[in-house]
Amino acid sequence: MYIQKGDTLLFIGDSITDCGRRRPVGEGLHGALGEGYVALFHAMLEIHHPEQRCRVINMGCSGETSREVLSRWQTDVLALEPDVVVVMVGINDVWHAFNRPHQPQMHVQEAEFGQNLRTMAENSRGHVRKLVFASPYFIEPNRQEPMRRKMDCFGQRMREEAQRAGALFIDTQAAFDRLVPAWYHPSALAWDRVHPTQSGHLLLAETLARALCGDSGQES
Repeated sequence: MYIQKGDTLLFIGDSITDCGRRRPVGEGLHGALGEGYVALFHAMLEIHHPEQRCRVINMGCSGETSREVLSRWQTDVLALEPDVVVVMVGINDVWHAFNRPHQPQMHVQEAEFGQNLRTMAENSRGHVRKLVFASPYFIEPNRQEPMRRKMDCFGQRMREEAQRAGALFIDTQAAFDRLVPAWYHPSALAWDRVHPTQSGHLLLAETLARALCGDSGQES
């Protein structure tokens, strides 16, 4: 188990993480963690590992790329003194090249994406006990579809940067690939193949719990 008793876990990323969390700091009751995988992960942790007594903070911001996440690393990550940081980012880095083709200033190329992740890892040394990179994903079974193909390249780049930094890499794309298309059409888990339904968020929460807690979120 990567989580230790009394840990503060901080989640940061884009709209998949944000999900309406409280501002300025997403922590506490009454929807403070948002309505997505972060809140579900916290609920699983409280029920199945109450002895850990962990804090969970959600610092996701809708629409952000790795560039914006990196720009607030000091204020929104290190200043909150977390023990474990989970970074789920990269979808907008890829998506903006497709949905905003005439705004190149918003595009993040793979090389910059990799460097942004590397800088996050470098800035975390000595401050964060465990850094976790959760891959970007696109719920599309055709791996030759242009956005899926590019997303896979960014996911592989994240895997390489995690290995370089000694961070934990979690393959969220593989989690969705186990269900689509064998059991579901992509729209059953995300209407636009990106923003998950509640079932999609539960899949993300369980994937993270399995990686961080050593199981599917339940006590061993």
